[in-house]
Amino acid sequence: MEAKWLLCFTMAALMAVSNGQESVKPLVKIVKGKKLCDKGWECKGWSQFCCNQTISDYFRTYQFENLFAKRNTPVAHAVGFWDYHSFITAAAQYQPHGFGTTGGKLQSMKEVAAFLGHVGSKTSCGYGVATGGPLAWGLCYNKEMSPSKLYCDDYYKYTYPCTPGVSYHGRGALPIYWNYNYGETGDALKVDLLNHPEYIENNATLAFQAALWRWMTPVKKHQPSAHDVFVGSWKPTKNDTLAKRVPGFGATMNVLYGDQVCGRGDVDTMNNIISHYLSYLDLMGVGREEAGPHEVLTCEEQKPFTVSPSSASSSSSS
Repeated sequence: MEAKWLLCFTMAALMAVSNGQESVKPLVKIVKGKKLCDKGWECKGWSQFCCNQTISDYFRTYQFENLFAKRNTPVAHAVGFWDYHSFITAAAQYQPHGFGTTGGKLQSMKEVAAFLGHVGSKTSCGYGVATGGPLAWGLCYNKEMSPSKLYCDDYYKYTYPCTPGVSYHGRGALPIYWNYNYGETGDALKVDLLNHPEYIENNATLAFQAALWRWMTPVKKHQPSAHDVFVGSWKPTKNDTLAKRVPGFGATMNVLYGDQVCGRGDVDTMNNIISHYLSYLDLMGVGREEAGPHEVLTCEEQKPFTVSPSSASSSSSS
């Protein structure tokens, strides 16, 4: 049933995007003094966010192609897998919740660039002298090519038990590792990723959906999501301020990667993600000057929200 629904939904999205449909006139109603809208397939379900421009209004196929210019070259590892339609179809599920639809056009474009900046840096096979430059090779991968272990953590054997012989190595747009992460993501998306993690590498829409779910969902209770810290709906506490955690792109890295990237000074892993974001702002026509000041852009001095699960589990059995 799920596969059939996804196919129908994808076809509707494909038809709408390929027909050049834009600025769909929303259905509008007022509930308790608040304006709510429904824009059809791309922003459905009576949301205040659907009253704003949707992603396909301001982010088109040619811009996606510009951002990921080398993904289908012969030396790339996921030729023909990633495409604009898969991204838009996946994003449609989250636009009613504010992804790419929070605030005005500028804020929305910045969030799309921020999310895709993370995706590009995590799926790149670019290097210093790569043709087109190292930032042109995002979405080169859709899976870890030579996993060294199965990423099975027996600590979760009662909640997310490993399926015998199945490997939980990195897959997707924001690569998922470990059985517990596949299990949690699968629960959220209502897809059996614990028994079938390969679904992520076989379906680009699902791969983007998993990444967007992670972007929109706090890693732990009482923490913000990457979306929250980026669009400014998160208000730092006194402890956050003391930990130098401020809203902005730097905090998205803190949410997603914690101590793997943040609080370690001016490290290459952090700078690589920032470089992708700045480049994508330029390519989308926003301009990197809109990224904000240094302390907003980086997390080099931010105390990590938490020790990341992959760090804590690095010594687990595989």
